Amino acid sequence: MIKINAHLHSPYSFSAFSSIDQALDMALAEGVKVVGINDFYTTAGYDAWAEGCKARGLFPLFNIELISLNEADQKAGRRVNDPGNPGRTYISGKGLRQPFRLDEPYAGLLAGVLKESNDQVVAMLNRLNALPAIQEAGIRLDLQWILDTLTRGMFRERHLAKAVRLKVAEVTGFGDSQPPSGERRPAAANAIAFKNLLEKIFGGKELKSDPADAAGVENEIRGNLLKAGGAAFVPETPEAFLPVETVQAIILAGGGIPTYPFLADDAKGAYTDFESKLEEVAEELTERGFHSVEFITTRNGVELLEKYAVYLHEQGFVVTFGSEHNTPAMEPIELFARNSTPLTEKLQQINFEGACVVAAHQHLVAQGLRGYVDADGKADRSKRAEFVALGKELIERTIN
Repeated sequence: MIKINAHLHSPYSFSAFSSIDQALDMALAEGVKVVGINDFYTTAGYDAWAEGCKARGLFPLFNIELISLNEADQKAGRRVNDPGNPGRTYISGKGLRQPFRLDEPYAGLLAGVLKESNDQVVAMLNRLNALPAIQEAGIRLDLQWILDTLTRGMFRERHLAKAVRLKVAEVTGFGDSQPPSGERRPAAANAIAFKNLLEKIFGGKELKSDPADAAGVENEIRGNLLKAGGAAFVPETPEAFLPVETVQAIILAGGGIPTYPFLADDAKGAYTDFESKLEEVAEELTERGFHSVEFITTRNGVELLEKYAVYLHEQGFVVTFGSEHNTPAMEPIELFARNSTPLTEKLQQINFEGACVVAAHQHLVAQGLRGYVDADGKADRSKRAEFVALGKELIERTIN
């Protein structure tokens, strides 16, 4: 079975990877042959992704992710696929046109939400710079330095958390992070100074992560300072979220397949309000114009993942899996379920068929032809097998 990861964030949004080359080299080393770039709000990494895949004999999928808002769900207090924000709905687009183009008014709409997202993080940066503990430590978070050093156009709160960690490390002499080889550790005094300063910035709250654990420290900075209730938190403006239907229209205009990302079961086996009843969510997704779904497999127990994925596949949905890699933590690109549980053969087959449909779709739309969904988002699910066959041929021709 061909290994596939259909949802990977790159440094063009925020990623565990330092570069696209690092991501693709890891995929090659792990035997993952089909890889989908899936950045927030941007397609700026598509060309580098395409070139890098071609050089390595990998098959690229061109995707995007946006955050939308369903006002009816919000008013009803109904959680969709964001467990903390009723109505907020993450949506992916699969198999967009490459070379990418987006006409107006959709290009302007996409640029507008990207600007709103960036502006929100700039406002949080200003609040961080105003914190007494930051000022007393002689730290100044420079916007241009962050944009030039840590980002590729998309400025997210995770970039800001990384900037805080780097600056605190700099002023305490702690250094950036533990070298991969592990041949040395920071001086104990510097580590203590690093920990104490962060706890002061946190308002006295303890740093639970090992100071050398960059990913853990950044997650704590984000959780303590930049999320709701944090000293530098700034809520998004209503303009930061387009309606679900508008996001779907942007994806269709870009040649893609609107795709619903399932949050699915948490560590306790619980689901959001929207996703809790499998048969009902499948029907409602169809009514909302979705013919494609995806799962980030590391979030889910393998048995419940298979239950949901198999049912949705049997109902005619295109089903794909990915790992995201949109946090500082580096994980394998080869897909596993929760607790590093290998995917079953059935899950691998479903993912393969889903990737084949996306591959066939993007191949056709790049030529100006109709893909799996038409310009209005309608799909003939009875023809899914035809797209699987075409996609299989395209993938095998590339990787072989």
